[in-house]
Amino acid sequence: MTTLDAARAVLHSTFGYDDFRPGQGEIVAALLAGENVLAVMPTGAGKSLCYQLPALACESLTVVVSPLIALMRDQVAALRLNGIAAGALNSATPRADTVETHRLLREGRLRLLYISPERLMVPDTLEGLARHRPARFAIDEAHCISQWGHDFRPDYRRLAELPEHFPGAMLSAFTATADSVTRQDIVARLFGGEANVFVAGFDRPNLRLAIAPRKSGARQIDGMLDRYAGRSGIVYTLSRKEAERTAGRISQRGRIALPYHAGMDQSDRDRNQDRFLTEDGVVMVATIAFGMGIDKPDIRFVVHANLPSTVEAYYQEIGRAGRDGKPAETLMLHGMDDIRIRRLMIDDSDRPDEIKRVDHQRLNALLALCETASCRRQALLGYFGEACEPCGNCDRCLEPVETIDGTVTAQKALSAVLRTGERFGTEHLIAVLRGEATDKVLQHRHDRLPTFGVGADIDKTLWRSYLRQLVAADVLKIDIGGYGALRPGSRGRAVLRGDESVALHGETAGRPGKRDRATKVPDEVDQTLYGRLKQLRLDIAREEGVPAYVIFHDRSLMDMASRNPRSLDALATCHGVGARKLERYGTRFLAALNETEDRPGQDMPA
Repeated sequence: MTTLDAARAVLHSTFGYDDFRPGQGEIVAALLAGENVLAVMPTGAGKSLCYQLPALACESLTVVVSPLIALMRDQVAALRLNGIAAGALNSATPRADTVETHRLLREGRLRLLYISPERLMVPDTLEGLARHRPARFAIDEAHCISQWGHDFRPDYRRLAELPEHFPGAMLSAFTATADSVTRQDIVARLFGGEANVFVAGFDRPNLRLAIAPRKSGARQIDGMLDRYAGRSGIVYTLSRKEAERTAGRISQRGRIALPYHAGMDQSDRDRNQDRFLTEDGVVMVATIAFGMGIDKPDIRFVVHANLPSTVEAYYQEIGRAGRDGKPAETLMLHGMDDIRIRRLMIDDSDRPDEIKRVDHQRLNALLALCETASCRRQALLGYFGEACEPCGNCDRCLEPVETIDGTVTAQKALSAVLRTGERFGTEHLIAVLRGEATDKVLQHRHDRLPTFGVGADIDKTLWRSYLRQLVAADVLKIDIGGYGALRPGSRGRAVLRGDESVALHGETAGRPGKRDRATKVPDEVDQTLYGRLKQLRLDIAREEGVPAYVIFHDRSLMDMASRNPRSLDALATCHGVGARKLERYGTRFLAALNETEDRPGQDMPA
């Protein structure tokens, strides 16, 4: 059996690299051992070498399935420059190259054959290829297999038939973006449920992340262009018309800006793409039709003029910047109209209802990323199941937004999630929190829960924003593969116990929103005393294993700190202090209040 050392020797002698990048060695070793492999690696992490090296080290044929002619062309050209026998079979391949590829196949010298899924699964191609007995198949952009993926392509589904036609060949799949639901679907459909799954780190620390409400889109985009004068970049737009208009406007400012979208002739698209790849300082203004497989290392910025479709799409598209490892900048602009259009695009699609439901949940996850009050990179990586410290290289780290202590708000939300059985989505939970007796609330008797109405002082729009922020902070998580139910995230239990705090902001997607005035401490409240009461409330909540707000609401503590009652009778007149709570907690809170010195006008002991 070919060893990893042999593959490392090829890596050095053929490609000139001293050793594997992080994650590559483990994947190559698994492929050499004959295992089925699904590898999720960020753009620029070197996934191509993972399937190229086994073909060279074992001196056998690997068929690489790729959806993009341009990518095939570029990779074959690069391999041939390194003296590797590689070829491609597609409609754009010159006849002479096709003849040479077939000759190398017949002689058993071809090591890497690039082909599209549509051409591969034609009976004549399958029959002819079987005679050459390929050792491995490597499926690139494997997320296209899954109906849950952000770029599903039906032609990819037939690749699951490959083991029937090539029973002795090993199968591997590679993608830069796939969440857990998509990964599970790929493994089930392509590998029959059994594969070695490798998920490399998703972090691209050289990328500066920024997301902002769209105020004046043209000026915001121009600001990025001015910072990177003479450098290459991509501006993504939602529509073909917007791509044309924006490219024209940027060109009038003296930059080379080219449109790219599916409505253009193929020859025009190819010409613009070639200019972008070969010339310096070109700005490509494109819809999502552009980008997959683009391997230009010096793209210095990526701007989304509109909200992308999913977190996966956003991650893949910004990943085209800074592939040379040098600093690059990203900016996403969003507004309320973007959300409306994205919802309509999902609802008006011909996809099954179950897929539409998941698409809506994925859009909710993207909105959570937009609205997070904390580090963008933490929220982005958290979506893919990866943790990191605050990055210091995103807009939230560099220019923090004004926040409030949202711990009690988070505890209310978590309590509603848990008491309703972790089975309900945003709108139902908001109805419970706000005390709205909807048919669904009454049907499930959720109007009888202790959490019914505890968030009535926060309006629906702000509650939606808060819940999305809590998802972004991993206090809550969306069951994307289910029905969009909210469940406690990895931080949820700690926040509920009061072991961790949560910061929230009052900005809603696309516009400044009303802040939660119920949590703002009035000037007349003694801040020190209020802090002491909050600490006592937290201590009691931990003792009893309940959220802090169940003991007393913030408003109750503010009223106590403002009035500073000095007797149980006076304490009973404070907001939210009923007979039961007075009996249960009154003595301890009165003791905390009495720790301060007497002040004029305060109630004296009876």
